[in-house]
Amino acid sequence: MIVETGHFALALALALSLVQMVMPIWAARSGDPALRQTTSQAALGAFACVLFAFAALTWAHATSDFSVQNVVENSHTQKPLIYKLSGVWGNHEGSMLLWVLILTLFGACVAGARNSVPPRLRANTLGVQGLITFVFVLFIITTSNPFTRAVPAPLEGRDLNPLLQDPGLAIHPPLLYLGYVGFSISFAFAAAALIDGRIDAVWARAVRPWTLSAWCFLTLGIAMGSYWAYYELGWGGWWFWDPVENASLMPWIAGTALLHSTVVMEKRDALKVWTVLLAILTFSLSLVGTFIVRSGVLTSVHSFATDPTRGVFILAILVLFIGGSLALFAWRAPLLRQGGLFAPISREGSLVLNNLFLVAACATVFVGTLYPLLLEMLTGEKITVGPPFFNSTFVPLAIPLLLIVPFGQSLAWKRGDLLAASQRLFFALGVALAVGFATLAMTAGGPVMAPVGVGLGAYLLIGSAMEIVARARGYGARRTRSPAVIARRAFGLPRSAWGTSLAHAGVGVVVIGIAAQGWASEGLASVNPGQTLAVGPYVATLDRVAPRKGPNYEEAGAFLTIRTRAGDEVGQVETGRRFYPSRQMTVTESGLLTIGASQVYASLGEVGKDGSIGLRLYYKPLVLLIWLGAVVMALGGGLSLTDRRMRVGAPAKAKARALPGAAVPAE
Repeated sequence: MIVETGHFALALALALSLVQMVMPIWAARSGDPALRQTTSQAALGAFACVLFAFAALTWAHATSDFSVQNVVENSHTQKPLIYKLSGVWGNHEGSMLLWVLILTLFGACVAGARNSVPPRLRANTLGVQGLITFVFVLFIITTSNPFTRAVPAPLEGRDLNPLLQDPGLAIHPPLLYLGYVGFSISFAFAAAALIDGRIDAVWARAVRPWTLSAWCFLTLGIAMGSYWAYYELGWGGWWFWDPVENASLMPWIAGTALLHSTVVMEKRDALKVWTVLLAILTFSLSLVGTFIVRSGVLTSVHSFATDPTRGVFILAILVLFIGGSLALFAWRAPLLRQGGLFAPISREGSLVLNNLFLVAACATVFVGTLYPLLLEMLTGEKITVGPPFFNSTFVPLAIPLLLIVPFGQSLAWKRGDLLAASQRLFFALGVALAVGFATLAMTAGGPVMAPVGVGLGAYLLIGSAMEIVARARGYGARRTRSPAVIARRAFGLPRSAWGTSLAHAGVGVVVIGIAAQGWASEGLASVNPGQTLAVGPYVATLDRVAPRKGPNYEEAGAFLTIRTRAGDEVGQVETGRRFYPSRQMTVTESGLLTIGASQVYASLGEVGKDGSIGLRLYYKPLVLLIWLGAVVMALGGGLSLTDRRMRVGAPAKAKARALPGAAVPAE
């Protein structure tokens, strides 16, 4: 009964999303503002219905209701409860339901944002969001129904993919979808502004918190996915330029550009057309990622569906939203007047340069990801675009982008002084060079670019700290050298200032972690109990190999002792190979020993008849900084969100009036 009710709730959500889409149009034609309130109520109702449907599917998984086909294909009575719950979104149908749940959640949040979003803009935004919800709920009901019954119901399920039976799966997809789907709000704001013909600082202030929220979640989602692949897949890498990894990276890069562009628009009432275009492109890239994962055009551990019918439907969605929004942009954008002017050497100018580098980097990832797929589709020829292409195209764009970040912070709005900014950053540049040369001297004979990366990371860290110090010291007559005054002023700075510096510092931490992988080392050997394998500054001794039995798997576990080259014991590592009878599938369970921010990584191979095992051992110096830096970046964004200016809308200008079919002239 609960399953049928969940299915009915999903159908009711389809109807409510249609009401949510139509009401703003009706209100605009009739001039009745009361109809706008119906839009908000429909958005809240659609969220409640989808939430109930998701809860019904979760209940079916938790109780092992094998009368539901989705439960049969992705669950098992012996599977631990946590994996029964995470298995709800560990498949195509369930993950699409989670996708729509988050979509309606953001719509409900906008419906409740009465103080920060003007009523007309809120109604139009919810109308566009209603269209997105309607199309995706229709997609679920017609091609991906998670409530399809299994007749007759089997006694046992087929279990979830063993690679997905990991705590990381309980965290990674929800975070990733909160980012992916969160950008739909930015898209809806942009489409609503184009429809209304009005884009100003009020719009920028309204859209910026939603963009920043989505960016924070996507940052954490990508980081969690990277760490999950690092320890679960057994290959020891943190990024492989897999097409599905790239599918999440592209909207993150575009979203970063959008976030910086909204700052310029809010402060200077400039870059209106560019900001709207970025909002459209960011969500469009999220849709492209959805197509890549669910269309069956590639085979990956990350991909879900192989049914071409679903791929055609998603392709139609891409045409509708990407093509439709770009057509709307082409029609309405010429009516939008640009706002304030600024000199090339200014904070606005540095943010524009930042945007150009980000968009170029995103374009390289886009081409490298989709070109092989398009080539195979058109000619049947299969090619592989791997890390060498991305490293040679993406990295040269990333380095100058990172170099200008502290300069952009040091420049004044409207018109800046490049020489003065350089002088303020002289200390950061000097320390970064010293760190780089010192690292090069200590690692003589190692990779040359690794010390450069460490120096660049130090430059970003110090530059971020100096921005806070410079603002606390003041400028002109307010400039002070008193440490007490500087500290007092620093604590009095807006939270958004601290959040920006913290996010940029997080980038520096990530850069140092990535650069340090230039000194990573690997060892591979077939060893028997009592034998050793050396890697980096450590030596691993295989103590024993022992079988174990889990709730739904059998495992051969290897137990290692890690010592320094001098013989001092550091810790124990356990790795193994698990066999899942229900899936007839074997997976590797990596063993990790964390030493500060570094890790010793062990991966077990085949077990020989003589008792020897294939053992792969890695030493990953400072590897944890990659993910810790991403967390710091997200924390910086979250700190900025607590700033009062992010929660309260900008006051509307008295002279601003929306003209039919035209934008408000800039003041």
